[in-house]
Amino acid sequence: MLRSTLSRPRLDTHGLAALETRWRSFAARVGASFFQDWTWVGCLAAERFPDPVLLEVFEGDALAGLALFNRRVSRWRGDALYLHESDDPVLNSIYTEHNGPLLDGAPGERREVLMTALLREAMYGPVAGEAGRPRRLVLSGVGPDCAAAAGRTGGMVDEQSRRVAPYVDFREVPPEQPFLERLSRNTRHQLRRSNRLYEAHGPLALHRAETVEAALVYLNKLMLLHDITWNARGKPGAFATEPVRRFHHKLISRGVPSGEVDLLRVTAGPVLVGYLMNFNYNGEVSAYQSGFNYSVVGQHLKPGLTSHYLAIEAYRAGGASVYDFLAGADRYKLSLANAQRNMHWLSLAPRWHPQSIATRLRAKLHI
Repeated sequence: MLRSTLSRPRLDTHGLAALETRWRSFAARVGASFFQDWTWVGCLAAERFPDPVLLEVFEGDALAGLALFNRRVSRWRGDALYLHESDDPVLNSIYTEHNGPLLDGAPGERREVLMTALLREAMYGPVAGEAGRPRRLVLSGVGPDCAAAAGRTGGMVDEQSRRVAPYVDFREVPPEQPFLERLSRNTRHQLRRSNRLYEAHGPLALHRAETVEAALVYLNKLMLLHDITWNARGKPGAFATEPVRRFHHKLISRGVPSGEVDLLRVTAGPVLVGYLMNFNYNGEVSAYQSGFNYSVVGQHLKPGLTSHYLAIEAYRAGGASVYDFLAGADRYKLSLANAQRNMHWLSLAPRWHPQSIATRLRAKLHI
């Protein structure tokens, strides 16, 4: 028998500490992704979740599901719950991926029932005894299991985006085989040529920042290179606002000591190639952000390809199972990856929710 509760947790110092303890314990049990565990979800939580709603699903007395939402209340547009993210447009530029409710159990019918029940409760259940109001769920960067469960709830699903996430599955590469040999002929040629040209300046090397202070230095240089690249394209880049920069500084202070966040610098002798910000969690590495040095002249230099290749080799030697490039079908990602999966950005709402009504009207009017 499943039962659910929707509560409004206090995210003061005491409340955050208590929630973190429960969250980390459950996440370790159910095999969460980095983006579902507390280092990410709990980062600046009091700021990112000004109106928090905690959903818990129990099977008997055992916790079987857990999700933290931020609520936005609107008289005319209806209430909305944002899964593991804020409703603030600036803070939402902190892209979350491999998202979804924390659920107990392996993939299968029981997990499907749990996911569907959790999403229905989030839409319809009373929050801490308040009168029920129709609620839209905003589900960003969720996997196919969550997207499929949304369709089973009977609500209206509005999918804004579906993006492929290429990754390297080291389990598909024989231990004795060099990773380079698994790549296409064209990718091998480009990578070898790029590496050879860089090595003319000196040996290629990968350095990890071992302290928070060193990691923050790497991050600031990464952000500078990242901004130069994106500004040249007429775009602001991922670190354009102070709250976003503050989030990443806090994330590093939490994640570097635990080994969950890696700041990497790639060099060729005295020449800087670039910086990578990766998440290293339960054997799965997520290549989250980067900044590359394009000021070194050379038509065939590929700083991104070279940097990720060195990182892939290092993580493989360290026993990682996956090197995940996250969402986006960029050429370099597809060139290095040997597998891929989908992530979904969607909303789910009861059919009488104002947003659902507006969606149907737009469809009828072909707006």
